[in-house]
Amino acid sequence: MDWCCGPDVDGAGTLDEGKSHFIPSTEERLIRTVIMWIVALTIAAPALPLILVHAQTKDETPASKPDAAKVEPAKPPEQFKPEQQASKGSVTVGGTLINYDAYAGTLVVHTKDWDDVPQNADKDEKNQPPEASMFYVAYFKSDNKGAPRPLTFLYNGGPGSASVWLHMGAFGPKRVVTADDSHTPAAPYSVVNNDYSLLDVSDLVFIDAPGTGFSRLSGKDREKAFYGVDPDGQAFADFIVQFLSKYGRWNSPKYLFGESYGTARSAVLSNILETDREVDLNGVILLSQILNFNFSADGPEFNPGVDLPYQLALPTYAATAWYHHKLPDAHRELAPLLAEVEHFAMADYAQALAAGSALPPEQRHAIAAKLHQYTGLPVEYIEKADLRISGGEFEKTLQDESDTTTGRLDTRFSGPTFDPLSKEADYDPQSAAIDSAYVSVFNDYVRKDLKFGENRVFKQEIDVSKSWNFLHQPPGSPFPLPEATNVMIDLAIAMKYNPELKVMLNAGYFDLATPFYEGIYEMRHLPIPTKLQNNIEFQFYESGHMVYAHEAALKALHDNVAAFIVKTGNSKTK
Repeated sequence: MDWCCGPDVDGAGTLDEGKSHFIPSTEERLIRTVIMWIVALTIAAPALPLILVHAQTKDETPASKPDAAKVEPAKPPEQFKPEQQASKGSVTVGGTLINYDAYAGTLVVHTKDWDDVPQNADKDEKNQPPEASMFYVAYFKSDNKGAPRPLTFLYNGGPGSASVWLHMGAFGPKRVVTADDSHTPAAPYSVVNNDYSLLDVSDLVFIDAPGTGFSRLSGKDREKAFYGVDPDGQAFADFIVQFLSKYGRWNSPKYLFGESYGTARSAVLSNILETDREVDLNGVILLSQILNFNFSADGPEFNPGVDLPYQLALPTYAATAWYHHKLPDAHRELAPLLAEVEHFAMADYAQALAAGSALPPEQRHAIAAKLHQYTGLPVEYIEKADLRISGGEFEKTLQDESDTTTGRLDTRFSGPTFDPLSKEADYDPQSAAIDSAYVSVFNDYVRKDLKFGENRVFKQEIDVSKSWNFLHQPPGSPFPLPEATNVMIDLAIAMKYNPELKVMLNAGYFDLATPFYEGIYEMRHLPIPTKLQNNIEFQFYESGHMVYAHEAALKALHDNVAAFIVKTGNSKTK
């Protein structure tokens, strides 16, 4: 310790004039002496046991040996175990009462290279291998005595979203009622019998992705092991195979139903199940599809030179402006307008964007004028945006004169603008309008009716933005590709490997998170033979991302999906 550090600012010592060091006071000398003794004892302490041991001969024993508390070895972290809570219920669909058995529980999944032989497990108790406990709710029609019923696995997307939305809004036996295109009033919320549950044609399994809902992670590098395009697909494949064994459903017709990012998951998962796990699927049902993230309307300005996102979002801009009465010309019907806009997007608009800075000024102005007719946005704004408007910019600008922000997941919704001077929308009015109803009702239902979740927190969404690995290793590639996620080839390989596999695309016209025309474009560009294009079915609805948030669209969605399952189930549904 250096005591020669300069003048004493507190006046406890004195500065010896003519010398450069500080003279400590008597009190400080005493403190220094005590500290020196502490240092000396600290240095000597490790040697004391050796001295005592050396002084005691082999034949000597201590006069008294106090009972020392036994130190228990540290226990390894407790590993997950499968859980299950059974209950019963009933739902009326199409006037028919359906009794069902419900199972709320968890299955434990591991990484692809996991060895299930116990003696081969890692002996390092402090660094246990990663694993995930995946929560599910399954509904089986009671007393089914016919052919094996179809089994549909359902999940939302995110990534980082639980499946509460499909569960409580679309196909579960209970449904939360929300306002159609405005903010739902606060609790108490209305919960009704779901007339549109898919239990009339299929048993259902709602799955929460690792880390979401009541699903949890543990072990070393757990986020890396499960948060990513490829490990997520492997986890779901592991779950499905385990589920088929646990409940004896290997011989049931099998379906995947994914929404939003769940559609990308379905593409990856279908390929894994078909080519790696040897599980043929009867159908893959996609709702609000995105398979190629290069086509997203969110942030295309960060990928200059790729103009397809602007083209594929344009029909949704037109549908939204039509809904909010912002188009300068009258259009009574939506369908003819969309057909016209789709043609313009892939013809004149595509050529103008491809020309870039070489586009002549008069053509540039003509294209801006046409975009004004189809979007309702001012010509000056369109020209200033270089004919390229992102989803966030459109949401902020369409109703800007009234300080109103247009929805993203469902552009029928609107809400007050957070910041009138912002460039893009700061939030999604539809999420703000309905999320509380879904989350509140499910938290009540899962504990009271399904008897699961006591003393646990249900995580409807988790933030995986910093930990999710979007790199994907497509079939045939020796390594993950350093580019935006594109799983179109995964779905294509699954369809080639199983030429009987049927695919159904469902999309809402008012969805700006995954525009409907983007889904059409992706399907038309799957690398599959022309004859396999006949295996793809398209259905569209006057609703948004969560098609089922609009009851009329939910009824149509149920009817279309039910018909798809019946005709592809290879047996009469019981």
